[in-house]
Amino acid sequence: MAMSDFSLHRGSAPLLVSLPHNGIELPSAIAATLTPAALRVPDTDWHMAHLYGFAVELGASVLVPRWSRYVVDLNRPPDGAALYPGRTETGLCPTETFAGEAIYQAGGAPGVFVTAQRRARYWQPYHDALRDELTRLRAQFPRVLLWEGHSIRGRVPRLFEGELPDLNLGSADGLSCAARVQRAIDHALAAQHDYSYVINGRFKGGYITRHYGQPQQGM
Repeated sequence: MAMSDFSLHRGSAPLLVSLPHNGIELPSAIAATLTPAALRVPDTDWHMAHLYGFAVELGASVLVPRWSRYVVDLNRPPDGAALYPGRTETGLCPTETFAGEAIYQAGGAPGVFVTAQRRARYWQPYHDALRDELTRLRAQFPRVLLWEGHSIRGRVPRLFEGELPDLNLGSADGLSCAARVQRAIDHALAAQHDYSYVINGRFKGGYITRHYGQPQQGM
């Protein structure tokens, strides 16, 4: 993945904001294999870069991909392992939308070889950039916070029952961040009454949260 495949703003604060599902573009060769429904990239985490625009002013580093999650899901394990065993979820190279619609035209879904190609071409360089930026910040600060920004429709019956709270925070059940960080967030959200919220509810964090969140290592 070339630098033009993602944007990285290098900040001066011990904070990196990653927005792995913000990308909306599709390489032409891949777009030619998609269904009309998929070409609308309905499962995009819409407007995250705009929402987190303030983070740059705070001195944060911000990493944003160019390509849609339908090319490769940057927040899935490289081996395609399930994040929530026993539940419906999309994979490294998803073949169905959240609504259960086919992403690819007949015969167009990526097999093992194409999936490996996309992992090397699109997935790995994003993670190299993320790791390198964390390493750069960690060399300057004793502790660094990695914040994953996402959005999703409040109702997605195929993925969960009912309606989600307004804010859904995940820390891999407390494993991916220091307890004091989670307590501070919980305290701040409990003090406001504009938005409903939950911590480690339906979403506990994807691959990036679980893999890079290492509080014992200062991240």
